[in-house]
Amino acid sequence: MDRGCLRVGAENRYTLLVRSMEVILAEYLGFCYGVKRAIEIARENASPDGTSSTLGPIIHNPQMVERLKNEGVGTVASLGEMEDGLVIIRSHGVGPKVYEEAESRGLELVDATCPHVKKAQLSAKLLSEEGYTVVIVGEKEHPEVKSIFEWTQHGARIIETEEEADALPKCGKLGVVCQTTFSSDRFRSIVSCLLEKSRDIKILRTICTATDMRQTAALELAEKVDMMLVVGGKNSANTTRLAQLCATKCRTYHIETVAELRDEWMNNVNKIGITAGASTPDWIIKEVYKQCQSRA
Repeated sequence: MDRGCLRVGAENRYTLLVRSMEVILAEYLGFCYGVKRAIEIARENASPDGTSSTLGPIIHNPQMVERLKNEGVGTVASLGEMEDGLVIIRSHGVGPKVYEEAESRGLELVDATCPHVKKAQLSAKLLSEEGYTVVIVGEKEHPEVKSIFEWTQHGARIIETEEEADALPKCGKLGVVCQTTFSSDRFRSIVSCLLEKSRDIKILRTICTATDMRQTAALELAEKVDMMLVVGGKNSANTTRLAQLCATKCRTYHIETVAELRDEWMNNVNKIGITAGASTPDWIIKEVYKQCQSRA
């Protein structure tokens, strides 16, 4: 079990009955282990003089990134923006050249890469070194996928859809890894298309268990409520995916903060479900939950 999850057991689920409307939190939601670890590392290395920065946003949650900025952890888009100081590798990870560049520039480096992402990176690297044609199943523009790609010395193929998998030419040896926050169902569907591409195929399922747990819990809740609120950054892939999944079961709204809630959403609603992405802080979830209670 992912200890970074916020777990709400069936026997003590946060449920409030007000005016016949229930507000229910999903069993698993909020910070995963990798995100929680990255935030802790950033805070441990904060610098009031502004010399500590993450390379890119440490997680995909603008509110948390802003809070860290106020605590002494800035953000840079490239190492070229830093003349000295300490650089923190964000949870999505980076390619090997970034480590080399940081060393050549004399920058102190602290690695907050999620351990699950690191496993996917090294798995892809090993497959490449063993002579496999590497396929990364995931979103081409996602920073995690880009980092995994770089560990294959830019020799991998990134596949996001079944159509792209069907178009892949046959090869002698095929190795498959996956974006840690990718949909399990989509991964299985794409892999089924890849099985005919090689007689020597090695599939490494690098999806994080926390992703599975959140998606399963969200779907189970969405089947029982009239409306779902999915809380988290609009730039968060795993939060967006939660919203897409919930929308297949009931009316769903993806919001970043409590300020986006609308009274008219509550009309003729008896049960509201709330879930949140792996990069959504507890304090934002609590604000949304309390506001729903007050409007019930």
